[in-house]
Amino acid sequence: MTSTTSNTTGTASKTTTSGTFTLLLFASASTFAGGVETLRLPAPTTLRGVFEALEARFPGMRDAVLRSAAVTVNLEYVDVDPDIDASAGQKRDGDVGGDATDKGDGLEMVINAGDEVGIIPPDVWYAGL
Repeated sequence: MTSTTSNTTGTASKTTTSGTFTLLLFASASTFAGGVETLRLPAPTTLRGVFEALEARFPGMRDAVLRSAAVTVNLEYVDVDPDIDASAGQKRDGDVGGDATDKGDGLEMVINAGDEVGIIPPDVWYAGL
Protein backbone atom coordinates (compact mmCIF):
# COMPACT_ATOMS: atom_id res chain seq x y z
CA MET A 1 0.00 0.00 0.00
CA THR A 2 1.36 3.44 -0.92
CA SER A 3 0.23 6.73 0.53
CA THR A 4 1.08 10.31 -0.28
CA THR A 5 1.56 12.90 2.45
CA SER A 6 2.64 16.52 2.50
CA ASN A 7 5.82 17.41 4.35
CA THR A 8 6.74 20.76 5.91
CA THR A 9 7.97 22.17 2.59
CA GLY A 10 4.59 21.56 0.98
CA THR A 11 5.87 18.89 -1.40
CA ALA A 12 4.38 15.44 -1.56
CA SER A 13 6.37 12.50 -0.31
CA LYS A 14 5.67 8.87 -1.12
CA THR A 15 5.76 6.28 1.65
CA THR A 16 5.53 2.55 1.15
CA THR A 17 3.78 0.25 3.56
CA SER A 18 3.97 -3.49 3.75
CA GLY A 19 1.55 -5.78 1.97
CA THR A 20 1.75 -8.24 -0.88
CA PHE A 21 2.32 -8.20 -4.63
CA THR A 22 1.19 -10.63 -7.31
CA LEU A 23 3.75 -12.78 -9.12
CA LEU A 24 2.63 -14.32 -12.42
CA LEU A 25 4.53 -17.34 -13.76
CA PHE A 26 4.07 -18.05 -17.46
CA ALA A 27 4.75 -21.18 -19.54
CA SER A 28 7.89 -23.08 -18.43
CA ALA A 29 8.16 -20.93 -15.28
CA SER A 30 4.77 -22.26 -14.20
CA THR A 31 5.68 -25.79 -15.26
CA PHE A 32 8.91 -25.64 -13.25
CA ALA A 33 6.87 -24.47 -10.24
CA GLY A 34 4.63 -27.54 -10.44
CA GLY A 35 1.81 -25.80 -12.29
CA VAL A 36 1.64 -22.76 -10.00
CA GLU A 37 0.66 -19.73 -12.10
CA THR A 38 0.09 -17.05 -9.45
CA LEU A 39 1.78 -16.34 -6.12
CA ARG A 40 1.21 -13.61 -3.54
CA LEU A 41 4.51 -12.58 -1.96
CA PRO A 42 5.39 -10.03 0.73
CA ALA A 43 6.24 -6.47 -0.27
CA PRO A 44 8.21 -4.32 -0.39
CA THR A 45 11.12 -6.25 -1.86
CA THR A 46 13.41 -6.02 -4.89
CA LEU A 47 13.52 -8.10 -8.06
CA ARG A 48 16.64 -9.69 -6.56
CA GLY A 49 14.47 -10.64 -3.56
CA VAL A 50 11.83 -12.08 -5.89
CA PHE A 51 14.45 -14.19 -7.69
CA GLU A 52 15.88 -15.37 -4.36
CA ALA A 53 12.39 -16.28 -3.06
CA LEU A 54 11.64 -18.26 -6.22
CA GLU A 55 14.97 -20.10 -6.03
CA ALA A 56 14.35 -20.94 -2.35
CA ARG A 57 10.84 -22.21 -3.07
CA PHE A 58 11.67 -23.96 -6.35
CA PRO A 59 15.36 -25.01 -6.25
CA GLY A 60 17.04 -24.81 -9.65
CA MET A 61 14.60 -22.26 -11.06
CA ARG A 62 17.27 -19.54 -11.32
CA ASP A 63 19.37 -21.48 -13.82
CA ALA A 64 16.53 -23.32 -15.56
CA VAL A 65 14.17 -20.37 -16.07
CA LEU A 66 15.07 -17.00 -14.55
CA ARG A 67 18.40 -16.43 -16.33
CA SER A 68 16.67 -16.38 -19.70
CA ALA A 69 13.24 -15.00 -18.76
CA ALA A 70 11.88 -11.55 -19.47
CA VAL A 71 10.47 -9.72 -16.44
CA THR A 72 7.61 -7.24 -16.28
CA VAL A 73 6.55 -5.00 -13.43
CA ASN A 74 3.07 -3.53 -13.78
CA LEU A 75 3.02 -4.55 -17.47
CA GLU A 76 6.31 -2.75 -18.26
CA TYR A 77 9.38 -4.75 -19.27
CA VAL A 78 12.33 -4.38 -16.89
CA ASP A 79 15.94 -4.63 -18.04
CA VAL A 80 17.47 -7.49 -16.05
CA ASP A 81 21.02 -8.52 -16.99
CA PRO A 82 20.82 -12.25 -17.84
CA ASP A 83 24.47 -12.81 -16.88
CA ILE A 84 23.98 -11.75 -13.27
CA ASP A 85 24.24 -14.28 -10.47
CA ALA A 86 21.35 -12.94 -8.39
CA SER A 87 22.62 -14.70 -5.28
CA ALA A 88 26.15 -13.28 -5.45
CA GLY A 89 25.29 -9.62 -4.87
CA GLN A 90 26.24 -8.77 -8.44
CA LYS A 91 24.86 -5.74 -10.21
CA ARG A 92 24.85 -5.16 -13.98
CA ASP A 93 27.38 -6.83 -16.27
CA GLY A 94 28.67 -9.08 -13.51
CA ASP A 95 30.19 -6.24 -11.47
CA VAL A 96 29.87 -6.62 -7.73
CA GLY A 97 28.77 -3.40 -6.02
CA GLY A 98 29.24 -0.04 -7.70
CA ASP A 99 26.78 2.66 -8.60
CA ALA A 100 23.66 1.70 -10.51
CA THR A 101 23.12 3.73 -13.66
CA ASP A 102 19.85 2.16 -14.71
CA LYS A 103 17.48 4.43 -12.71
CA GLY A 104 15.80 1.64 -10.78
CA ASP A 105 15.66 -1.05 -13.44
CA GLY A 106 17.29 -4.37 -12.89
CA LEU A 107 17.58 -6.54 -9.83
CA GLU A 108 17.49 -3.59 -7.43
CA MET A 109 14.09 -2.35 -8.65
CA VAL A 110 11.72 -2.06 -5.69
CA ILE A 111 8.52 -4.08 -5.83
CA ASN A 112 5.77 -2.48 -3.74
CA ALA A 113 2.50 -3.76 -2.32
CA GLY A 114 -0.10 -4.03 -5.07
CA ASP A 115 2.46 -4.40 -7.88
CA GLU A 116 2.26 -7.18 -10.44
CA VAL A 117 5.44 -8.96 -11.54
CA GLY A 118 5.51 -11.32 -14.52
CA ILE A 119 8.14 -13.96 -15.29
CA ILE A 120 8.01 -14.64 -19.04
CA PRO A 121 10.32 -17.42 -20.29
CA PRO A 122 11.60 -17.46 -23.89
CA ASP A 123 9.14 -20.17 -24.91
CA VAL A 124 6.40 -17.51 -24.67
CA TRP A 125 8.41 -15.00 -26.73
CA TYR A 126 8.97 -17.48 -29.55
CA ALA A 127 5.35 -18.65 -29.62
CA GLY A 128 4.33 -15.28 -31.05
CA LEU A 129 6.76 -15.47 -33.98
